[in-house]
Amino acid sequence: MPVAASAFLVTCEHGGNRIPARYRALFRGSAAVLASHRGYDPGALSLARLLARRLDAPLVAATVSRLLVDLNRSVGHPQLFSEMSREVPAAGRARIIASYYRPFRERVERIVAQGASRGRRTVHVSAHSFTPRLDAVVRTADVGFLYDPARAQEAELCARWQAALRERLPELRVRRNYPYRGAGDGLTTHLRRQWPGALYVGVEVEINQAIVRRAGVPWQDLRRALADVLAGGH
Repeated sequence: MPVAASAFLVTCEHGGNRIPARYRALFRGSAAVLASHRGYDPGALSLARLLARRLDAPLVAATVSRLLVDLNRSVGHPQLFSEMSREVPAAGRARIIASYYRPFRERVERIVAQGASRGRRTVHVSAHSFTPRLDAVVRTADVGFLYDPARAQEAELCARWQAALRERLPELRVRRNYPYRGAGDGLTTHLRRQWPGALYVGVEVEINQAIVRRAGVPWQDLRRALADVLAGGH
């Protein structure tokens, strides 16, 4: 189901739980939380890499932990910094933004802008994963597609992607705008403010970490299916 006159872009904002050396003192005793869903999105980077290969798309990925700075939050958002990194003085937080946040965001923006300058629409797929249970609430999906319902191109793409994935793996629970709202604060929302739907389509793909943690063939099958149906191989 390729989109005509479009080019793909794949990103992964929460691909790892690395803490740069100069900030490690802030995270002493935090090994468990860094290894948890709060520290990064397990499986997201491997999915992003496969999507980028299959779609012949540029990949912009980060491996610095979201607990240092969350690349999927706007500057000023209360969750941009965690309880650990908020201890850094204002000048130090500005340095973190300049060192890790701005380069990532600006690289993504450049790719979209370059496509727009050539009259091409960028289809941006942002790879994420979610914890099976949050605050005692069990999530009832295996895959979620997040998009802005007001953007017709995004709604159509997600509906087609969902239908194709269900046809290929009918046992999967595939939902749209779950477990989060696609129009909430995030990188895709930021980019939508800069470009119209004719030039930018942004979708976040969310995978249940229960599948990732089990690993093995089912996780491999899901990654391949997600890439194949988006590229037109279903």
